[in-house]
Amino acid sequence: MNLEDYILNQEEESHKQRLHAKLMDMLDLPMLQAVSKAQAGEQIERLCLQLMQDSPTPLSLVSRQKIVRQILDEVLGLGPLEPLLADATIADIMVNGAKSIYVERRGRIERLPLTFRDDEHLMGVIERIVSSVGRRIDELSPMVDARLQDGSRVNAIIPPLALNGPTLSIRRFTVEKLAIETLIDFGTITPAIAQVMEAVVKGKLNILISGGTGTGKTTFLNVLSGFIPSNQRIITVEDSAELQLQQPHVVQLESRPANIEGKGEVGLRELVKNTLRMRPDRIVVGEVRGAEAFDMLTAMNTGHEGSLTTVHANTPRDALGRLENMVSMTGFDMPIKNIRAQVASALDLIIQLERQEDGKRRMVSMQEVHGMEGETITMSEIFTFERTGIDEQGNVLGRHKPTGVMPNFYDRLARRGMVLPRSLFGDEDLHKGIF
Repeated sequence: MNLEDYILNQEEESHKQRLHAKLMDMLDLPMLQAVSKAQAGEQIERLCLQLMQDSPTPLSLVSRQKIVRQILDEVLGLGPLEPLLADATIADIMVNGAKSIYVERRGRIERLPLTFRDDEHLMGVIERIVSSVGRRIDELSPMVDARLQDGSRVNAIIPPLALNGPTLSIRRFTVEKLAIETLIDFGTITPAIAQVMEAVVKGKLNILISGGTGTGKTTFLNVLSGFIPSNQRIITVEDSAELQLQQPHVVQLESRPANIEGKGEVGLRELVKNTLRMRPDRIVVGEVRGAEAFDMLTAMNTGHEGSLTTVHANTPRDALGRLENMVSMTGFDMPIKNIRAQVASALDLIIQLERQEDGKRRMVSMQEVHGMEGETITMSEIFTFERTGIDEQGNVLGRHKPTGVMPNFYDRLARRGMVLPRSLFGDEDLHKGIF
């Protein structure tokens, strides 16, 4: 929807405010909750049109339609957020107080002319979101994580913690399942790298996807998981269910926050532990961020090959350091060398993603984990993204290229029937392309 067809001018906004006030006096809200949303919408639209006919100030048909649309969104939806949630090109919505709304579209952040009336209006929308999932937000509990009906992740934080007023962040849930061809078209990887990706997943290598916020880790994990054979039992563990696996034998587990009384919390660690009792062929953890990293590594080291997970980190080496810190959070008195040995033994491959200045998300490095050398985990880079500059439009120029290193997993994959052309790891012509 074009926002110009949604935003009201000053005169239309004044009409809407008066109409909304009259409407709230006339509506039987408990009765509206007892009927379907479509029936409630029809009743509200009928009353709105009747009130506008009785208005002494004439309004054009276009103005009436815009006003009715906004009132319907106010009463039945999430107010100014509704047109944004309907826009499939928007990946993130960021509300920094009532008068400041930003979105991320195609990797770039832009400010929109939409606003809430005031902080009270914004608070009403936030409360509507969190109450729909049985949560609450107030001065005693000023932060909340929730999820919309379409699966989008929501974080809200309010005063006194948020000094700019109520703040809302929505990470959109992608309904469309991306395929590996989509990542190739976006320039995230090359066809040659995609061929290697398919082989390492089918060959049951343990893979860690690393990257910062918004680099496309979950999307990449979704695509990789599509290579898992359909005859295998897959168990996914997530904080907020985003993975869209198409295989027939999938069990999805989702963590649960504590209720209003502070009870009933089930964290990722408990879920990861439970997966080991569920006879999984593959374990896919949406993101490791705490003590559950220890249980994930234990699973990788005890016969659960082909596990996939993601972690927040800026480089592959940082990803290893983060895993070490997470294992330390378990409280076990374990020497750091032993922790590193467990990490090195569990992981086979680290894929580093990066969102670059032009807003595009790219794989910038693929590194194979070899093992320990002294007290250091050794790795070798298989593929890298070599930057060459930035063009006049701000697009990053560069290309993916092999480093010439033949990975140790080559023979392992070959023994499992996946023989890759050796040229993939040394012939730069196979990776040509400026993105």
